[in-house]
This record gives sequence, structure tokens and C-alpha cells, in this order.
Amino acid sequence: MDRLVDLDEVAAFLDRRSEGWVSSGLEVGRVTWRDAEASWPQPLETDRARVRDPDSVGVVVSGPAEAVLSVVLFRGGWADVDFVADLDDAGCLPASDIASASDFGARMDRWVARVFRSRGSRPTGLAAPDHGCYAG
Repeated sequence: MDRLVDLDEVAAFLDRRSEGWVSSGLEVGRVTWRDAEASWPQPLETDRARVRDPDSVGVVVSGPAEAVLSVVLFRGGWADVDFVADLDDAGCLPASDIASASDFGARMDRWVARVFRSRGSRPTGLAAPDHGCYAG
């Protein structure tokens, strides 16, 4: 898989943003990593030091009224983005052609706003992985 996105930079972005999300009333799960060199089924790790060749990084953000956003970014430039904003608003969001950590960061901000602003919170950004539906 091509290495289009620096996953360590993405993790640093998530770390910086999580304080704002938490102060906005959201819960941010621990960042998880998947190692491309691990045997199948590849376990998810929360300790970056245990991952030699990261191929994905993910996070889950939860909010009021059981709203949740799960994002898993793959180094090849796509992400699995699953969400439940409310009972009538759930699914996958498109997430392909991600070119950099800053591109991912801008998209995360939009995804957080999309999922949680409708629930009355005012987050300024977002982020545990589910490896759910592929949004290509």
C-alpha cells in the first residue's frame, strides 16, 4: 500500500484536537494503530511503540444522545468514516483521496461538525476504529 499520509502526523493532529472536543462535551477514545507487518487478524494497538509499520490509525468520538463518529484513516489516503448523529441520520461519509495530515485534519473538522453540531454541542474538530464501511 502506498504511503500517502503520515499517520504519526495524523495522530499528533488528533491529540491536539482532542482537548477542544472534550471541552465541547465530547468523549474521545484512545487512538488505535494497526501494523501492516502483524499476522492476520491484525490486532489494534493503543501503544504506537508496539507498531513497526503502521497502515492505519483510528479514533472514536462520542457525544450527546448517543451520537458517535468512528474514523479509520489508511496510509494509502482513504478512510472508513461511520457515524450515528441520531436515529434518522446514520451511515458512512465519503473519504477518499486524502493527500496529507492537514487534508485529513480539515476533513475531520467537517466530519465532527456534521455529526455533533446537530446535537447541540459546538466542537471545533474530531476523531477509534471500527474499520466499518468503506467509503472509497
